[in-house]
Amino acid sequence: MSQGNATAAPLRPTDLRSLRDAVLDTAGTVGIAGAGTAAGWAGRLAPVDAVLDTTGLAGVITHNPADMTVAVRAGTRLRDLQDELAPHGQHVAFDAARVTDGATVGGLIATADAGPAALVHGSLRDLVIGVTFVLADGTVARSGGHVIKNVAGYDLAKLLHGSYGTLGVLAEVVLRLHPRPERTATLVIPCSLEEAAAHTATALGGPHEPTAIEWTSDGVLLVRIEGTAGALDARLERLRAALGTGEVADADPWERHAELVRGEPDLATLRIGVRPSRLPGVLADLPTRTVTAGLGTGVATVTLPPDAVAAAHARVHAAGGVSVLRSRPEGATAPAWGPPPSALPVLRAVKAELDPQGRFGPGRFDPWM
Repeated sequence: MSQGNATAAPLRPTDLRSLRDAVLDTAGTVGIAGAGTAAGWAGRLAPVDAVLDTTGLAGVITHNPADMTVAVRAGTRLRDLQDELAPHGQHVAFDAARVTDGATVGGLIATADAGPAALVHGSLRDLVIGVTFVLADGTVARSGGHVIKNVAGYDLAKLLHGSYGTLGVLAEVVLRLHPRPERTATLVIPCSLEEAAAHTATALGGPHEPTAIEWTSDGVLLVRIEGTAGALDARLERLRAALGTGEVADADPWERHAELVRGEPDLATLRIGVRPSRLPGVLADLPTRTVTAGLGTGVATVTLPPDAVAAAHARVHAAGGVSVLRSRPEGATAPAWGPPPSALPVLRAVKAELDPQGRFGPGRFDPWM
């Protein structure tokens, strides 16, 4: 999340009570800051009267290994949480690039980030089963709990996903966990984007169960397989036979993938989401410099010149997709968002209900609201 631009020193609450007090004791507009790994994402934060630094809200509250759930404070760095869960053979099945940079659980939820593992496990939206957060009037709201189940009603946890700190301040999060795989391997296939789409259809259409499929502008398709140590070699051979190509990576190819996702300082970085079948066509129409494309998820991260961002937003919107600016060079005026979605009246109504005075995150959804 953005670090904000208030002149006062950031407020750094360390528990739910002090977070609520900080919100109540602060007048005017508020920026919500995490580890700063997504400081430039979405609309630029307008000048604010105060900044809430959530990194003091850190640590595990409750871990239930038998239920495969964990409750953590929202300022907990996900990489630290993974280290604590590892001895129990469990992890949060989430691998966005900025996790290794120190991104917090709350920041990852607020920015709707995700990584290649979203092919199977989804984003944090799908892994969050409960949240506690503070509204602009100091109300402490709770949604969900520690039990994995479906319930009827309004899911506030999902509402906060992708809200960029404009609806409330996350304090605590309950996450569902998955077993850590015994072994992981990646098949590397040199190919064009068009060829990669065909390979993806083959991999997903058979009994191969890949956990990630991503094409990069380096001209390779990465297909990740996870499973038991004894069975993985045979599964890789069956997959390679079905595709008719590919070699098992010796080194970790996902580090290069993460570099491409992070973007380049002299270019704009755009995150795109469209129907998977439409993604290759959309990418072919954009003046991209680098690309990572989840051909099974429909999610891509591209870099392109800042003056091409507005047209790229329009192309994605025309394909029925969504896009958001993740970074831009210093001084660039590239728009953060494209044409307004049909659900914009609902978004404005939710904002008016939860934050009627517009205190949280001014500018993050500019010019929509």
